[in-house]
Amino acid sequence: MNVHRFEETIGGRTYQIEVTPVSNRWRAQIRRTPGMPTALMPFYGQTPDEAAQQLSRWLILANQRQNAPAVARVAPAAARAGTV
Repeated sequence: MNVHRFEETIGGRTYQIEVTPVSNRWRAQIRRTPGMPTALMPFYGQTPDEAAQQLSRWLILANQRQNAPAVARVAPAAARAGTV
């Protein structure tokens, strides 16, 4: 099997990405390691680089969202009632 491997450091954490051919496209997913389950969905592209870049972009967005400051959200009904 033709496997391409990429390593990306995102948010201080290193991710190992494996890209394999599936039919007429490429599938990227985080490399599975013994004893470590992965529930992340695969990302597809026309080339190994494109598939890996799509997964990397998603990991960057997920990392940014996880590290964003918490924003207090007020329920609209509570705001109208003046209870907040």
